[in-house]
Amino acid sequence: MFTGLVSDVGQVLSIEDRGELKRIRIATSYDVKAIELGASIACSGPCLTAVEFGSENGRNWFEVDAAAETLARTTVGQWRVGTHINLERSLTIGAELGGHIVTGHVDGLGVIEKRTDFDGMAKFDIRAPHDLAKFIAEKGSICLDGTSLTVNSVEGDVFSILLIPHTLAVTTWGERKDGDKLNLEVDLMARYAARLLQAKD
Repeated sequence: MFTGLVSDVGQVLSIEDRGELKRIRIATSYDVKAIELGASIACSGPCLTAVEFGSENGRNWFEVDAAAETLARTTVGQWRVGTHINLERSLTIGAELGGHIVTGHVDGLGVIEKRTDFDGMAKFDIRAPHDLAKFIAEKGSICLDGTSLTVNSVEGDVFSILLIPHTLAVTTWGERKDGDKLNLEVDLMARYAARLLQAKD
């Protein structure tokens, strides 16, 4: 489980094809000696398993294996050497829950339709997959590329978010532009509420 509060921005150092898997090495500022083998790390949304650690040219790194399902249903298949990635280590008992409960299971891909910059901030209009739009509500929570965000407005399948300068500076959002695809995870409570209503009917 995660909170959607990004604690590091990593960078893809290498991608190695291994049949249907891709072994991806990601540079990080995390102390890799403190990460256990098999630990879960949210990598721009998807929860991936750390399978190897090390240091290269003074930079710490960890490696993850991305399977065919992850490559097909998330933006991981589009990553290239140099791609920046929002990172978050898994939630520990007693830790501050500053975002919202995030599972690291990507539901689909959103697409940025329009970015509007003003006063150091940025407003993003994002189109959600039609079957997920019903789970997105004004003032509700949503996780995009591993970042817990508040929905400002909703109109059909398009919703908007507003990012403050701090978020733009400490995540990959400062690089995002029109047409970019985003890993989207709907709010867990919205999903269960919809399921309960469906079961009631």
